[in-house]
Parts: sequence; structure tokens; C-alpha cells
Amino acid sequence: MDQPSEAPLSEPQIEIPSLKSLFIEAYFDDQLLGSTTGFLLTRSMDTPCVLLTNRHVVTGRHQVTGKPLDKKHGAVPNAIVIHFHKEGTALREWKQIRLPLYRNTSEPYWIEHPRLGADADVVALNLSWGSDVARIPYYLDGDLDRKQMVLSPAEPVSVIGFPFGLASHARFPIWATGFLAQDLTFMSPERPKFFIDCRSRQGQSGSPVIAFRVQGARTMREGRPVASLDPNPTWEFLGIYSGRVNEESDIGIVWHVSVLGELFDAAIADNAARQAAAATAAGQPDVPQGQQAERAST
Repeated sequence: MDQPSEAPLSEPQIEIPSLKSLFIEAYFDDQLLGSTTGFLLTRSMDTPCVLLTNRHVVTGRHQVTGKPLDKKHGAVPNAIVIHFHKEGTALREWKQIRLPLYRNTSEPYWIEHPRLGADADVVALNLSWGSDVARIPYYLDGDLDRKQMVLSPAEPVSVIGFPFGLASHARFPIWATGFLAQDLTFMSPERPKFFIDCRSRQGQSGSPVIAFRVQGARTMREGRPVASLDPNPTWEFLGIYSGRVNEESDIGIVWHVSVLGELFDAAIADNAARQAAAATAAGQPDVPQGQQAERAST
């Protein structure tokens, strides 16, 4: 896992959230099973990145029924291909990285939520890559992606991904905007997800969900919500999109950002433990956390 660099300044006509969503393809060997979305996550500019997507993406099975999502052959993926922005190309070129989903021991590479386990439709993958891959993550800490906005039902939210494998241009995502469909105060640690009303479709699983504002937003000040104007676009990172409640509804499920922090910490801890075990097996000192991490492809 490599540490992220400071989020690059995008060209004026490209909003930064458009740079953060990543196009992902799922494969069984050389057979393409479908496409979806993911994104990088970190705590700060001093911590490594992990890749986030949905659990049903890497298992290839319906999150509730467990049935294969590939209705034609019943195949499940054993690898994914991620389309990263390529560093040093004004973020207009992409580099494809293929990652296996299982180790030689058949153990999955992905990390599930430490408390909710398989019930949470979100996983993390520890990655290490070369300097030619741009790292443009969502930040859990600080105010780069989390302005602490006050949000109410019926306010607009955006799911930024690749419906049906489509892109707005090249590998830039499509913004599907709907509405917050509940009070966020109804969430709990045991149920850290919420509903949105959005015409999202297949391929948008794993997309980041944000509240994007171009004319200011409400934030808390001295215990009270206060509206403020800002000439610059601002957004609140809310979580990861997981899919619709059923095929006949536009009500979608979002796993809240609060659950992603626990998953990120678990992925970092898993990586550190594997580094220590590998160093001990090789008779070498432990590798400090945050330095060259185990490649997911080894």
C-alpha cells in the first residue's frame, strides 16, 4: 500500500469527484463477467490507500441469496481489472492493473468488515503499485471530502460510477443524482446504512455517494445548523452504493462512511500483520507500516 499524494488540481471543467471513481471489470480467468465501480480510501495524506468496492462484486454472488450473479454460466470472478488514472498524463490516460481475488491457498485477498463481516456489502483490498499510477482517494479525516454537512430527507445526493459499463468520456464516470430517502439519524452501529431514491442501475455498485453543492451548504456551528455560501464547489462523502432493494424499485442502499473507517483500519492492520509474518519467516526485521506492502498479485 502506497501513501497518497495530495489530490491533484483538476482541469477547471473536471470536478475532483469525477477523478475518484474507478472503472472495474470482473473476470473468471479470461472471461469477462461484467463491470462495476470502486474507489480509493485513506484517512489522510500520511496514510496508505486501500481499494473499496462491494462484497457482492468480488464474490460474484447476490449479497442476500448467495446465488451467482452471472445468470448465463453461473461463473464467479477470480480476478478484477482496475482502470487507474495514469500519473503524469494530465489524468487523461489510464493504466489497467489486474489483481487476483484469491491467494494460492484459496484465501480471499479482500478484507471484510471486522464487526459486521459478510453482512456488510463492502470490502477492502490492500494494494501496492508503481509511481505511474495516480492515487486520488476519498479522505476519511479532515475536511477535504467531509465538510460535516447537515443533510435532510429529499436533499440531492450523487452516485458517481459506471451504469451498464458506460462512461461520460473515456473512463470518466457518470453522475446519477437522486435524493436522500430517510433521516440519517435512524442509522445505528448495528445498521450503518441508509436509503436513497435514485435511478441507479447495474454497474454502479461500489460507487462513492456524495452530497455535491455548488452554492453553499448547511453545517453545524455552535450546535445549530447554519447555511453558508461558498464560491467553490463543495461535497460531503457519504458512503458506498450497494445496489437497489429489488429490481422493480429505485430505492438504493448506501453503506455509511462511518462503517468504512472500521474497514479501513482492519485492512491496514491485516497488511501490517502479513508484513510482520513475512519478515519473521524470512528472518528479517519487520517492515514499517506504510512502506512497501504485499502486492495483491503475489
